[in-house]
Amino acid sequence: MDFATFLIQCLNSLQYGLLLFLLASGLTLIFGIMGVINLAHGSFYMIGAYLAFVLAPLFANQFLLMLLVGVLLAVVFGYLLEWAFFSFLYEREHLQQVLMTYALILVFEELRSLLVGNDVHGVKAPDWLAGTIPLGELMTYPIYRLFASAACILLAVGMYFVVNRTRLGMMIRAGASNRDMVRGLGVDIARLYRIVFAAGVALAALAGMIAAPMSSVYPGMGASVLIICFVVVVIGGIGSITGALIASLLVGFVDTFGKVFFAEFSGIGVYLLMAAILIWRPAGLLGRRV
Repeated sequence: MDFATFLIQCLNSLQYGLLLFLLASGLTLIFGIMGVINLAHGSFYMIGAYLAFVLAPLFANQFLLMLLVGVLLAVVFGYLLEWAFFSFLYEREHLQQVLMTYALILVFEELRSLLVGNDVHGVKAPDWLAGTIPLGELMTYPIYRLFASAACILLAVGMYFVVNRTRLGMMIRAGASNRDMVRGLGVDIARLYRIVFAAGVALAALAGMIAAPMSSVYPGMGASVLIICFVVVVIGGIGSITGALIASLLVGFVDTFGKVFFAEFSGIGVYLLMAAILIWRPAGLLGRRV
């Protein structure tokens, strides 16, 4: 493998890992703070991708504006969804949570089929991000993938600031450590849950919108990312944003280079990584020991 090829694979690993982080950070917030096993999280990624497909023709080359509108719609959708469904799940058993969120997957898939059909669609990248940059004499790399990585890094920095430097972040961290204590201190836990859930939905939808120009938009695409998201959450430690970032990057590199060097066994590489880390740290890399 020459240096240009190695660099491309590193960039692909970074881009994949950062996109996973957007998905997994929302899931780890919902799981860690609200205690809800949300199997429908992958559907929010699918909804974001289809939002990009629907909104792209309306905004032409105003791609950033399209992302902003999509995120706002996802926030409103997540807030209402938490109020209508998830607010009833907090005191229920995990089996009931699993059944409810799995039912939501079926509902979202049926609504997707009725509204946009079952065809595979593509989303065109904006013209200002459609080119490539040279890497070496023969290799090139798409500018849009660099944009996706940069956007994810910017969002990761923003999340770090919110979680560690704001009053809302203080309540989120406290809620992840001890929900009963936060409730006892007079925090409106129902409002905090809705904000956290809406943020998790928005992050997943944004990941879908950013990923849409790099891959097809197709039925059931949420199911393909759900399992890997749970793997990232388990590796990083439930409730830890920083752990989710480290785990996402690890998974990205293991998966990408596994397909390059061990194509026949690439499907199990990520799970071997998870098993090894859980043997070493049963609570995950940055998870709290119980």
